[in-house]
Amino acid sequence: MFEKIALIGIGLIGASVSHGIRRAHLAKSIAVSTRREATLAAAKRLGLGDNYAIDPADAVRGADLVLISAPVMAYEAIMHQISSSLEAGAILSDVGSVKRHAHNMLGKNLPDNVHLVPGHPIAGTEQSGPSAGFAELFDNRWCVLTPHENVDRGAVDKMTAFWRALGSNVELMDADHHDRVLAITSHLPHLIAYNIVGTVADLETDTQSEVVKFSASGFRDFTRIAASDPVMWRDVFLTNRVAVLEMMDRFLADLTKLQAAVKSGDGVALEAMFKRTRDIRRSIIDAGQETAEADFGRPHGKDM
Repeated sequence: MFEKIALIGIGLIGASVSHGIRRAHLAKSIAVSTRREATLAAAKRLGLGDNYAIDPADAVRGADLVLISAPVMAYEAIMHQISSSLEAGAILSDVGSVKRHAHNMLGKNLPDNVHLVPGHPIAGTEQSGPSAGFAELFDNRWCVLTPHENVDRGAVDKMTAFWRALGSNVELMDADHHDRVLAITSHLPHLIAYNIVGTVADLETDTQSEVVKFSASGFRDFTRIAASDPVMWRDVFLTNRVAVLEMMDRFLADLTKLQAAVKSGDGVALEAMFKRTRDIRRSIIDAGQETAEADFGRPHGKDM
C-alpha cells in the first residue's frame, strides 16, 4: 500500500502499528523516529523498523505516509522539525485522541502538496513503550478519521483502507464532534479513575493496605485504567479541556442526584439508575466491543 511509512513516536500504539504493517504487508519499509535514544534502541532490538533516527526529519524523507504517535502536545514541535522534509503527495496522519488540536497543530506549516488526514484508533491497554505493542491491538476496534472536507479524497480512501488492513472498523467524523464523544467515553472515565485511585493513595496507611488487599472488585479495574501513560493523558486533558469540562459538569450534576438519592434512602431512584447503566453495558457487549464473560474475560481456574 505504501513505499515507506515513517512512524514518529514508537510507544504502545506506534509499535502496534508497526506489527500490524508487517502482518498485513502494507509497506516496503518502515522508518522509526523517537526523541529518546533508549526508546529508539528498544525499537531497534524489537525490529520495529528498517531504519531509525532521532531526528524525525530524517525519518520522513521519502515517506509516502507519516504517522505521528507522540503525545499530542508535542505535535507543534514535530511539525517544525519535519515540515520542510515532507514529500510531495505524502499523507500526514496521527493517532492522538484530541482531533481539533491535531488539526490546529499539524496544519501549521503544512506544505500545500501534503494531505492531512488525522486519525484516532480507539484501542489501547494500560501498558506503554515499544515492547507493549502487538499487531492484534486494532482488530475489531474503531478508528475514527477526521479529515477536512476539502482534503484529497484519494488520501482519505487510502487511510481508510490502511486502518481496515490493520483490523479496524473505520468511521469519518467531524473533529469537534469526535472530541465531545471521546470526552465522555474515554477522557472522563480516565479522569475519574485517576481521582479514585488518588483518593486511595491519600488514605491513612492501615486503610490503604486493606483497600489494596481486597481490591479484587471494582477498585481493581479502576487501577488498570489509572495505570495508563501519565504524559499522554496529561496532554489529552490539557488539549481537550473544553469538552472534558463540559462532560465533568454533567457528571457532577448526575453525581449530586445520586448522592441525594443515597442520602434520602430513595431506593426506587437508585434501582432505576442501575438498570439504565446495566442496559448500556449490554449494548456494548452486543456491539462486539466487550466480552460477556464474567470478570471481563479474565482467566480463572484451579491453576491460577
